Formats: sequence, C-alpha cells, structure tokens
Amino acid sequence: MQAKAVLISGAGIAGPTLAYWLMQGGFEPTLVEHASKLRTSGYIIDFWGSGYDVAERMGLVPELRREGYDVSELRLVDAQGRRVGGFGANVFRELTDGRYVSLPRGDLAKLVYRRIERGCETIFGDSIKEIDARPDGVHVTFDKAADRRFDLVIGADGLRSQVRRLAFGADENFEKYLGYTVAAFEAHGYRPRDELVYVSYSVPGKQVARFAMREDRTMFMFVFASDAPLDIDPHDIEAQKKVLHATFGNTGWECPQILATLDRCDDVYFDRVSQIHMDRWSKGRVALLGDAAYCVSLLAGQGSALAMAGAYILAGELTQARDDVATTFHRYETLLRPLIATKQKAAEQFAGSFAPRTKLALLLRNQITKSFAIPFVAKFAIGNSLVDRIELPDYGAEEVAG
Repeated sequence: MQAKAVLISGAGIAGPTLAYWLMQGGFEPTLVEHASKLRTSGYIIDFWGSGYDVAERMGLVPELRREGYDVSELRLVDAQGRRVGGFGANVFRELTDGRYVSLPRGDLAKLVYRRIERGCETIFGDSIKEIDARPDGVHVTFDKAADRRFDLVIGADGLRSQVRRLAFGADENFEKYLGYTVAAFEAHGYRPRDELVYVSYSVPGKQVARFAMREDRTMFMFVFASDAPLDIDPHDIEAQKKVLHATFGNTGWECPQILATLDRCDDVYFDRVSQIHMDRWSKGRVALLGDAAYCVSLLAGQGSALAMAGAYILAGELTQARDDVATTFHRYETLLRPLIATKQKAAEQFAGSFAPRTKLALLLRNQITKSFAIPFVAKFAIGNSLVDRIELPDYGAEEVAG
C-alpha cells in the first residue's frame, strides 16, 4: 500500500503494538498520547489466547514470564478472612497448555512500548483536536503541536476515544454500560501479604481484592455496582477517592486499612465497566482499534490480548494491501469481528457473577467456584471462554528486537 504515514492516537497497548507491526511492514507510524508520559497504572490482567500468540511473534514471551506471576489461587474470603470459595489457578494453565500469565496491565504496556520507543515518534502530552479527511490523506489539528498530514489515522485511544468522537459521533451512540465501576491502585509495604494468591472479598454489589507483587508492592482492585455511570472527571483523583470511601467505608474485612492506604496513593485507575458496539470500525482513512472500537470490558478479562490481536491483523492487512483502504479495513473487520462478538456476549453473561448483587447470588457464586477443583467441571464451566476461535494469519513479518 502506498499509504505510509500513519498517526496512531493512544500509547496504551493497542497503539504501540500496531506501531511495532507497521514498522516491520515499512510504514512510518507516529503515536500521540494525551498523558505526559507512558501510563503504568491499571490492574492485574490474565493474559492468554490470540494476544499471547502475538506477543510470542514479537519475542515478548520471555519478558512476560519474567515480569509476570504464576498465580497459585483465587481465594474468596469472608469478613474474617476465612476462605468461602475460590479455586487453584492451575486450571487456567492446564486449559491453555501453559500459555497463560498474570501481570499488571501497565507492565505489559511498558514491555510493548520498549519494542518501538527508539524507532517510532511519540508525542506525549497532546491529543487530536480535529480530523479533516481529504482525497490525498488526513489533515490533523493537534491541541498543541503544529498541524500535520497523514495517510491514515488510527484511534487506539480507549473507551473514551477522541478519534471515535471526532470521526463517528458521541460516545452514547456506541457505549453499552454494564452496571459496574472499577478502580485500582498500587502501594508499598501493605500487610498482610499472601504470595501468589489473589484474595477477594465481596458483599452484594461490591468486591475488593488484593494481590501481593514483587518488591513489597500490593495491587488493589475495587468493583462496585451502580445503576448509571458515575459522572467523575477521570483525572480528579480526590473525587475518585471520595467515591471509594463512601462505597467501601463500612464494607468490612480489610477495607478501612485498604482505604487508608489509598489515601497515600497519587495514582489511581478509575473507570466505568462498558462495552463499545459499532456497526463499522472504519470511515474513509480513519479506523479504530482495541477498546476504542470493540471494548469487551473488564469482565471479559481479555481486553489487552484482543487489542494486540487486532493490532497485528490491522497492520498485516495494511502491509499486504494491494487495493483501496476501504477494502483493507473491511478485511480487518471480517477477520476479527466474530471473535469480538463472542467475547462481548460472554462478558455480559458473566457480569452477574463478577460482583453478585444479592446474598443468594453471592453464595451461589462462591459454591460454584469450589467445584472448579474437579477438572471436568472447570473445563465445562470456563474452558470455552479460554479458547480464541481465530487463527492469526501469517503476514510474513519477521520479529525484530526493539
């Protein structure tokens, strides 16, 4: 394809992965990121499936293994810390033939970005203000930087995508709120520690969990039900802390201690749990990728992996294109959309068991997880969700170390 200059909005996971594969195909990608530096906050993710395959083709698996964790157990506890449910995490490794690792989302983003940082222009602390698609390319106006022309613009800028708003319309046209809010933060020196155990406490409509990491760090995650999305500035950390105090202050277990730890933290991930549903992921010379196009939500557990799979396919189709951009973008969608539809449906079905809203539902969830100790039960219950029914094409790109 003659189009070579590609602007990618978003330096999370999807954007840098796309930049990496475009560089292998001879393109000249430019990343623009609203944050002033690479974002490393987030929550612990479980990484497997097609995204793992892409990471392997990028030569990232040894680093993922080194930075990641082989979680031994998901332990559900009551207010006194007694085990009331859960299961051994080996079931996930067995069902994925060992191609499974858990790690902080920010660590994955950092590993991917390292692959491209020396060869790809990145504009931090800026964002796209206007997109003017013309026959010969796309004229882009930035908030701060000078106007520039690109052959293509790709929105990989997450659930609240600026590119999606500018090219396709308002968020409410595409966002499906699933009824939950999620928050996460990291702290040093927290006690108690349960090494390689994901410890989770729930009451109806609320869940708080912790996971002990290396260097005496602990990652915490909150999930709580809310009938409507909370109208909170994503950059207003103090407002976010107030919501978490109001929601979990009288919840029991270790919540008072965790909230006191939160007060000393200056980096919090806070967002609503939603999906993005769109009839098309492209319009002219503009296309969307990852959560901007097809957010499956936190509940699916594969947002990062699917972002990497989508980036690989989009870059491969652009690299091998011999016809117009519209046809190329259509092939990208045709290959990926069936998998995304399956994952989104599964996430919606799973929502009720992630943070059950009633005491009965919570009790049933806890008892069901105990049965996962029986291999055939675990395989029946979660086996299908661990299979990505897609075969990644071989576009002939060689892995090149960053």
